[in-house]
Amino acid sequence: MKLNLRTVSCIIALLFVMAGCKKNNNEEIDNSDPGKEFFVSAGVGRSFTKAELQGFATLKGLTSYIPFIQYDVDFYPITYNTTFNGNKIKASGLLCIPKNVPGTPALLSAQHGTMFSDQEVPSNFPIAFTGFELFASAGFVTVIPDYIGYGASKDIIHPYYDMQSSAIAVVDMIKASKYYLKTLNKSVSDKLFLVGYSEGGYVTMAAQKEIETNTSHGLTLTAAAEGAGGYDVTGMLAKVATVPTYVDPSFFGLFMQSYNSLYGFNRPLTDYFKEPYASKMPQLLDGSKNSDGVNAELTPTLSSLFSTSFYASLSNPTAELAFKAKVAANSFPNWYPKTVTRLYHGTADQNVYIETSQSTLAKFIAAGATKVTLTPIPGGTHETTVPYMMGDALPWFKTLAQ
Repeated sequence: MKLNLRTVSCIIALLFVMAGCKKNNNEEIDNSDPGKEFFVSAGVGRSFTKAELQGFATLKGLTSYIPFIQYDVDFYPITYNTTFNGNKIKASGLLCIPKNVPGTPALLSAQHGTMFSDQEVPSNFPIAFTGFELFASAGFVTVIPDYIGYGASKDIIHPYYDMQSSAIAVVDMIKASKYYLKTLNKSVSDKLFLVGYSEGGYVTMAAQKEIETNTSHGLTLTAAAEGAGGYDVTGMLAKVATVPTYVDPSFFGLFMQSYNSLYGFNRPLTDYFKEPYASKMPQLLDGSKNSDGVNAELTPTLSSLFSTSFYASLSNPTAELAFKAKVAANSFPNWYPKTVTRLYHGTADQNVYIETSQSTLAKFIAAGATKVTLTPIPGGTHETTVPYMMGDALPWFKTLAQ
């Protein structure tokens, strides 16, 4: 499950060199501010002009964003405190602040798709580029978490499709960023938006659930837009059991490694994968390769990738019960969104099947949801659906932010 992210071209590297730099502001504010415990530090801020950001959009094939690029933006890598498995850790991400916005801008947290390479994380901007940085140039103060397992927390195995740790990484970065904005004498409105695609769609929904159900965070959502996330992890795996091949086998390596470690199964990888893939997997997932590099070392034929017993268990309701219980617990049981929410999914998506969005929406409606919709993108693949989603979500957010 991914949104393809590659390092930007040498033209972007040139923009990086040309961009102005400035030190962060260390102005003291009220020590009782609730965000103080989350904020750790900010790196050197780098400024990019509207024209330079339009160049980014063009180079990445995001020309549909160009009409929304209105402001110059300051970018800061942020380190913050969060918790993982009950322990306090440091995590990181990117804070993007638009310049000279009339009025008080809203805050938006954007969650990126699946990453494998340590170089791809948002805090490495502009060498890394997710596309969500452009939301800041549309007038939103934008935060983009790296996620646990990347950036400042890269020594931790990424908790892939784990609802709780995904949510907290987002919520705590929002709190830390709001505190740091105060030290810069930058104000944001009381409007808060969430957006994400692929894994980021799932992480966005997890953060939405956490904010809506835990009032102690002191956050109130305005709207959320979630695209092509595997929210129904149980349904996703059930679909996988019915197909002979899968276009993105790297997903399963990341997923099985995550659950095997996070939930203390600690089983040999040969329980899940056949050789030579089981032995290769730790090195493939060490952060040195991007998704294409990982996929090149695997096979899309699922009967050849998975161990015989594990592959059979995907279609056997009585097998792998402990594993499937964790999968079910991370498929948003016993909750539905209260905030107005738009789901998006391409009908031809072979990375994350549209059935996962359809079943999730049906479950939410059956539970009483009245503010959730699903927009299917006819013929949309995992890649081509992105501009359609953002072309709808961004102007919608701008209307609600007024």
